[in-house]
Amino acid sequence: MTLAEDNGPERGGDDLLAAEYVLGVLANDERQIASRRIDSETTFARLVDVWEVYFSPLANAYAAVEPPASVKVAIDRRLFASTPARSAEPRTGLWSSLGFWRGIATGALAALAIYIAVPYVSPPVEQERLVASLAADGSDVKYLVVYDAARRDVGLSLVSGARAAGKDFELWMIEGKNAPVSMGIIPAGQTTHLAVTPAVQQKLAQGAVLAVSVEPTGGSPTGQPTGPVVAAGDLKGI
Repeated sequence: MTLAEDNGPERGGDDLLAAEYVLGVLANDERQIASRRIDSETTFARLVDVWEVYFSPLANAYAAVEPPASVKVAIDRRLFASTPARSAEPRTGLWSSLGFWRGIATGALAALAIYIAVPYVSPPVEQERLVASLAADGSDVKYLVVYDAARRDVGLSLVSGARAAGKDFELWMIEGKNAPVSMGIIPAGQTTHLAVTPAVQQKLAQGAVLAVSVEPTGGSPTGQPTGPVVAAGDLKGI
């Protein structure tokens, strides 16, 4: 059985569940079930990794802002304070407006629903980005990969694992039952990039499998993997 056969397409239900887990919108019991599946099911854990990569640019787009102390005071008062006496001074202003907070919550939920639904309702004609979570049973080497077709670039983030002295990690593309094609030695570092040739780009666009093997310093001397495959995974559209 080939690596491509081992890493077949995921079920739509699990894909959506993984996305909802990353977004934090699951009910508590559903979240606990998903958390247990992450610990026990490698395939589902990879799906969660893929969605974490997909949604991470959302947080990067906004700078961290420290809210005024008065905001928390107003929220605590509205949530936990007892009903005020008639003679109490009425609270006015935007921050104490229940309608304002309801509007914010409704708008945020609507935007989130649209953000999730658009890829399913109107999938892009051409995938510009593909992602993969590379891992293997019995190995501590894990990479998160983002392939940017527009830039002809593969970005790799090392999640865990280290290469041994005198060894290099080499990245391979595996298309069906064809022989693996080397994409180059993975440079040392937590985040690295590899350029993609036009020939390899066409095959990656079809969703090939990526694999990482352990090779002598400088790469495989034969043009094919000579050491153990320590991580592998499917490229998936986002």
